Amino acid sequence: MASPHDHAHDHDDHGHDHGGHSHAGHSHGGHSHGGHSHAGHNHGPVNTGDWRYGVGLVVNLAFVGIEFGAGILSGSTALMADAGHNLSDVLGLAMAGGAAWLARRAAGAAKTYGYGKATVLAALFNALLLIFACGAIAFEAVRRLNEPAHVGSVTIMIVAGIGFVINLGTALMFMKDQHKDLNVRGAYLHMMADAGVSLGVVIAGAAILFTGWTLIDPLVSLLIVVAILLSTWGLLKDSVNLALDAAPRGVDVAQIRTALLALPGVSAVHDLHVWGLSTTDTALTAHLVHDRTDGDALLAEAQGLVRTRFEISHTTLQLESGVLPDCPDC
Repeated sequence: MASPHDHAHDHDDHGHDHGGHSHAGHSHGGHSHGGHSHAGHNHGPVNTGDWRYGVGLVVNLAFVGIEFGAGILSGSTALMADAGHNLSDVLGLAMAGGAAWLARRAAGAAKTYGYGKATVLAALFNALLLIFACGAIAFEAVRRLNEPAHVGSVTIMIVAGIGFVINLGTALMFMKDQHKDLNVRGAYLHMMADAGVSLGVVIAGAAILFTGWTLIDPLVSLLIVVAILLSTWGLLKDSVNLALDAAPRGVDVAQIRTALLALPGVSAVHDLHVWGLSTTDTALTAHLVHDRTDGDALLAEAQGLVRTRFEISHTTLQLESGVLPDCPDC
């Protein structure tokens, strides 16, 4: 039996034409709405619009002001550069939190899918912000390799140490849900990157204090930039794919097609599309060609299969009687 969220619709009057093939023998379709699906991972719903964004935003914004002021007073360009990097991450948190708030708004007559895609755009912008921040840090590091500057090592260590604690604590708030939601993952990577930068500044300050070699600071900064870029690549790739309506990471479209074809009576599957409605919700549409007389039962079986095995609850299935003579997508 179909779930209370599975609805059968008669689409015979719409005359759908997909991929250049017109299919007149439509019997009926099904539309299933359920809870969140998470890109093939077995997790519960993620509350992306909670207090974590607000706490992280307020604490880190306050520290940016303190760190930048300390950089001016101590003459440390490293602290000022780190403050600029932290500011980019504060903006990233603001976008992630704003997108999470938008995603909870109800769908309307114009935005029939709601605002869930805002989380995808926020994840993409967060990845781009990280790359931009890396460019700024690398530029400053290269400049300081050519023009070494004397700085207050103790001040650097103290302020950067406080930054490390704040950034790590903020990152830990998002660590639990980072694999469930790309937007949360972006916030987590932002703050872990900040923690890494702050730790690198602490180490550089200690090394300069004991050796007097000021080139340590820009060298450590360049190593941190490489680490951030490596960790950001996955976020950028996933967010671009979701922005292009590609299948989310962890969802195997070929396996879905094979599973639907294995249903009793199904002879072909065509116009199968899988895409991300947001960083947590996945949608699926497909046409199933069958020779069964119990279309409602087949519809319930197909929706149940997609929901339980692949964790995709937002499904639209069109059932068609007979066999298509020419179906390159089957």
